[in-house]
Amino acid sequence: MSIPQFDVVIHEPNRLQICAFLAPLQNAEFQVLRDELNVSDSVMSKHIKHLEKTGYVHLSKNKVNGRQRTWIQLTDSGRDAFKNHVEALKRLAYLVD
Repeated sequence: MSIPQFDVVIHEPNRLQICAFLAPLQNAEFQVLRDELNVSDSVMSKHIKHLEKTGYVHLSKNKVNGRQRTWIQLTDSGRDAFKNHVEALKRLAYLVD
C-alpha cells in the first residue's frame, strides 16, 4: 500500500472546499457551490477550470426554466485524488498529535 500524498491541485483552500462539497454528491450547480464558498463567479470559474484541466471535475450545462445552468461533478480520478489528499492530511495530523 502506498503512502498517501498531498495533491497540490486540491490543496489550495478553495479547491479543497470544492472537492469536499462535491465528494458526497453526484453533482452540484455552479451557483450553489459558489454561494457555499462565498466567492465571486470569476474566482469560482478559475478554480473549476483548474480542476477540470486536471480531470478532477466534469462540467455539464443544461437549461432550467430557460436559463443555462452549469453542473459540476467530481470524476472518479477526482474522488480518488481527494480521498488520497484527505488521507495525507490525516496522516500529518496524526504525526503531529
